[in-house]
Amino acid sequence: MLAWYDDNKRDMPWRDCEDPYKTWISEIMLQQTRVDQATPYFNRFIEHFPDVYALAEADQQEVLKVWEGLGYYSRARNMHHAAKTVVKDFDGKIPDTEKEILELKGVGPYTASAVLSIAFAKPHAVVDGNVLRVLTRYLGIEDDIRSSSTKNTVQEAADELLDKERPGDFNQAVMELGATVCTPTNPDCSQCPLSSDCVAYSTLKTDSIPYKSPAKKRPHHQIGVGIIRDEEEVLIALRPEDAMLGGMWEFPGGKQKKDEDIQQTVIRELKEELGVDVAITKPFMKLDHAYSHFKITLHAYLCELKNGDPHPKTSQQLKWVSISELDRYPFPKANRKLTEKLMKSNGQKELDL
Repeated sequence: MLAWYDDNKRDMPWRDCEDPYKTWISEIMLQQTRVDQATPYFNRFIEHFPDVYALAEADQQEVLKVWEGLGYYSRARNMHHAAKTVVKDFDGKIPDTEKEILELKGVGPYTASAVLSIAFAKPHAVVDGNVLRVLTRYLGIEDDIRSSSTKNTVQEAADELLDKERPGDFNQAVMELGATVCTPTNPDCSQCPLSSDCVAYSTLKTDSIPYKSPAKKRPHHQIGVGIIRDEEEVLIALRPEDAMLGGMWEFPGGKQKKDEDIQQTVIRELKEELGVDVAITKPFMKLDHAYSHFKITLHAYLCELKNGDPHPKTSQQLKWVSISELDRYPFPKANRKLTEKLMKSNGQKELDL
């Protein structure tokens, strides 16, 4: 495995850099994100925050703005919090023990093992989706990989197989093999260094191993939001810190109730969230977006205030923002599409109330 890795590993900006900070940042980014997606974000992030001190001193809004588009924003908030902990409690050095690194917000057993093995050559085996696939095929494990018992079995195997001299490289080798050769479909077994001893290969079961039980159907919600405009400004709301997408800005609105017209949803939600009565003037945009556990269709409407002074009843803060300056604020992807259209349409008839 190590010989194969030395000859075939992909060039990544966080590899072979001997900087635990960069290893930590990359491992947080690679949670739920493919390498090709994470790479430009990693480069941009390091450009803005080259070390843990720069990250710790930054404003959270700045961190979220740099992270914008990568998704799973709790990762960025937790990383920002953890950077402050590293500076305050660990003299600016990423902890090199399991006990201490697990004290960092957002760092669980997998991330701890990855950073400790790659940055500090500590003997901790990692098991991600790629490792699960490689080892279940190699060992012929046909049990459901969604089950904790199967994951525990694979973790035990990874612990036993781990090369103690080069644990970081070995972990990366298995992950690299899963990403480039032992792929979910049509694995290139002829190029695999493990094929001669692989149970799935020898028994022609690479199509059925690993077995993953069907996922639950993701619910689909209809979301209505209101874009309240006053001259060249629009009203945006800061999501609660402890909520999904916390610390991001959005246009106020919410989930459609049963037997409720979507325009009624907007009027009701803005009353509940802002304490105001609005009139809908025209539809602005409709779009679909998928999150990890649910999907939405977002219906955005241009609105005008009829009665009341907006105040934050469910959000951290409200703010009137010039349309031309919307790109200065971090928005979730679905709302970002609205801001992009607003900025493009600004001054055109499309925005006339």
